[in-house]
Amino acid sequence: MNKKDTIENLFDRLKDDFDFEQPENGHQERFLSKLEQSKGIVGFSKKKTSWWKPLSIAASIALLCVLGLQLYNNQPTIKEQVVEFSPEVSETEFYFASLIEEQIQVLKNEKSPENEQLVADTLKHLHNLKLDYELLEQELINGGDGKLILNAMITNFQTRIELLKEVLTKIETIKTLKKSNDANFTI
Repeated sequence: MNKKDTIENLFDRLKDDFDFEQPENGHQERFLSKLEQSKGIVGFSKKKTSWWKPLSIAASIALLCVLGLQLYNNQPTIKEQVVEFSPEVSETEFYFASLIEEQIQVLKNEKSPENEQLVADTLKHLHNLKLDYELLEQELINGGDGKLILNAMITNFQTRIELLKEVLTKIETIKTLKKSNDANFTI
């Protein structure tokens, strides 16, 4: 190439020597694989996407989650631990709890505008006593004085029952007074 040749002259002269043929399908992949084999160079060949790797990762994560949940769920509940400590407690608790639930239902059925505040306060006190009972259960599990805690648990149930009886008696008294006042004010 002479210095005097311009680019246009160069292309005019070489235009018959250009190769306009299209390579066969897969030519680039074959070329790059041969290049990799001969020189150990990593090419830019398209890798087939494998769905096994993401699937195996997802399966591993799912397996770990299931195992973690199994370990977490295998811990006994407080109630189960109390039963292990003293089986009689569960029988006593079942008896008292069913009796208290019956009385609470009666109390809710007796609710009226005249005694609404009394019922609400009673339910609040019962809730607080239940929370105290749960604390006693936790103390029993943690290794506190077993006899003393069991007595406190029974006393808690008895207190709830006595509270319900007293409130139901007051509600009956309110109903009786209302009936007698209504009878006195007859037109």
